[in-house]
Amino acid sequence: MSALRKLSMIYLLIAMAFSVQLAFQRAPNLEQQSRQAVANGLETTRAYVVQPVVEMAQAGTKFIVASVSDLLGPQVAQAPVKRKLAAVPTPPRVVIPPAPRVVPAKPELIVPQAPSASPPSVEVAETPAPPQTSKPALALVPPPAPPSAARVAVSPAELVRVTTRLKESLTHEMLDNFGLFLYVSKADNGPWAQHLYVFRKDAGGNLAMLYNWPASTGREKIEIAADGTRQPSYTPRGYYQLDPDRLYKNHYSSQWHQPMPYAMFFNWEQRGLQTGLAIHGASGLELAQLGTRASAGCIRIAPQNAALLFNLIRAQYKGLAPRFAYDRRTASMSNDGVMMHDATGNLQLADGYKVLVFVEDYGGENVVAALF
Repeated sequence: MSALRKLSMIYLLIAMAFSVQLAFQRAPNLEQQSRQAVANGLETTRAYVVQPVVEMAQAGTKFIVASVSDLLGPQVAQAPVKRKLAAVPTPPRVVIPPAPRVVPAKPELIVPQAPSASPPSVEVAETPAPPQTSKPALALVPPPAPPSAARVAVSPAELVRVTTRLKESLTHEMLDNFGLFLYVSKADNGPWAQHLYVFRKDAGGNLAMLYNWPASTGREKIEIAADGTRQPSYTPRGYYQLDPDRLYKNHYSSQWHQPMPYAMFFNWEQRGLQTGLAIHGASGLELAQLGTRASAGCIRIAPQNAALLFNLIRAQYKGLAPRFAYDRRTASMSNDGVMMHDATGNLQLADGYKVLVFVEDYGGENVVAALF
């Protein structure tokens, strides 16, 4: 038999085994009946095949011994050699118990929960614990990232300094018309360097820090992108809004050939083109680079943090937001915090997200301790 035929027979046997196993899984009663049929078959074989053959062999042996004794004469007959033919043991009855039916547990989807309680003005809000459940959970967010992606502990004094720094950088119009503030330090060194701080405004207009995460901003140079074009990898300083039409759970950069999970693009137009800058989750080797300048210009954070921020913004901060000034001559939008007003001096609002992103090249150096 050729090797090809042997392989074909092996493949057919394996396919039959898998088919039988699949049939047993889908119909447990069939499996139980099959096992009972095999047991009955074994019992029938023992009663009607094995036992008659054993008896026939014993009778034939006695006949042969008697014939040999007659041929050898009286001497042999006077001292016959007695030999006992070992009885063939009767095969025990095989009873195969039916296999227990395994019912797979239904997975439970867990969506990251946004914080609900309003924290004090200078306290870090705690993330609510997920509900206890005995069922295996299928999480919507990626697996936990390395320790470098976790929230960094902030001392009370440091918390006051960061909060004061952000508040002093905002105008009254910004503080009054936005509800969530993302403060990004793109500095290369310093205690605040390469971090993203998330602040929420309470009913009294105070800012409370919700999260403090390591981040990666641009490498700050001109590079050859994966598509072969020359591209800047800068993260520009300034104030930005999020583009309500460009929030994607799954996005892929055609320029840099990299995944961008939970991408939240800036609503910033330059020379008639929308920017490709965004806040999104890191992936692969990028996770180990969090806390350093390592991106192509976007602001990377850990994927589970990006998912949490993505869901928080979409769930709680959709609404009318101020429009930044637009220069029609250059087809560019301001990122200096200048907002658009109508003829009467009122802010022009548009549907979007009440989220303001502030990026600056400041790492927290030479900070004067706050008074308590």
